[in-house]
Order: sequence, then structure tokens, then C-alpha cells
Amino acid sequence: MIEETRASQQEPHLLSVDVTLTDRQGNATPARIVCVRNRNNRKDWIAFISTDVSLPPEEILRIYGKRWEIEVFFKTCKSMLRLGSECHCLSYDALNAHVSLVFVRYMLLSLQKRCNEDDRTIGELFLMMVDELADTTFAQAMQLIVDAMLQTVREHFGLSEEQLLNFTRQFYDRLPASYQRFLQAPAAA
Repeated sequence: MIEETRASQQEPHLLSVDVTLTDRQGNATPARIVCVRNRNNRKDWIAFISTDVSLPPEEILRIYGKRWEIEVFFKTCKSMLRLGSECHCLSYDALNAHVSLVFVRYMLLSLQKRCNEDDRTIGELFLMMVDELADTTFAQAMQLIVDAMLQTVREHFGLSEEQLLNFTRQFYDRLPASYQRFLQAPAAA
């Protein structure tokens, strides 16, 4: 059974089709095929398939977009930065160090490319990354960091509740106003 839904002008996909995939043993798996226009050739299109039919087409495209960036990263590391072919060590620590160095080289090259080709600032890159993190917002992440820091200070220095509250207020007051808006104000004990 195939159900077809055409996209409106505002939706990013051209077509979304629910299908049933059957393997050689006859086992059926529901899937969704989402077709989009190829950005490099407007007359061409690209199809993505997902076995999670509960996801809307836009979410399937978003997930594939993130996965594609990971694929490009590993392809670049393997092909150009010689991940796996440069180091012939058998030691776990040596292999771990090799992988880490390859990843650092990739990050440095990406940063250099960005600085040479893109007029946006690193601050904008940070804000874009924050926008992409749907699981934890910037405010939640900052609050988690502050809470962990305060818990560590409390345990390490053995502070009373009143001392910890004073410390928290002083810390909070030293933050820029834009950061204070993201964090919870210290409450009285």
C-alpha cells in the first residue's frame, strides 16, 4: 500500500510516500520515502528512506542532514587525513592518540577553512550550534554547569547553606546581564 502526500509550497520536501519493504524471507517493514530537490541541480531530486514512520518528513530530512555531516567528516578523515592507514600500532593508547590527532587536524583545517571562506564570526558559529541542540537549551546547559559548580564548591569547602547562597549571589552578580537572564536567580534559603 502506498500513500502519497504532496508538499505545499512552504514544506521543504517534494513528496512523502509510505511504503512496505519486504526482504527475501518475506518479512515486511514499514518505511517512509521522502523526496527533496537537489540543491546543486534544481531539476534533480534526492530520495531518503526511513523505517521510523512515526517521524514527519521534515524530521527525517533534519536527521539525515546531521547524519550526512558525520559521513562527510569520516570520509574526509579516512581519505585525506589517513585515519586508519597512517598508524600501524597495535597499542590501544597509540591508536586512541592517532584517532584523536586526526580529529584535531580535521577541526583545525575546518576552522582555517571557515576563517578564510566565511565572513561569519566564531560567535555566530557558537549560536548556530546552540540552535541545533534541541535536547538541551543554552539556558539549561548553563544552569547545569552552574549547579554542578555550586555542588562541587559546597562539598569541597564544606559551606553552609547561607555561605553557599552568598557565594552564589556574588557569582551571579558578576555575570553579564545577558547571562543573568539565562540563569535562575539565587533564591533565599
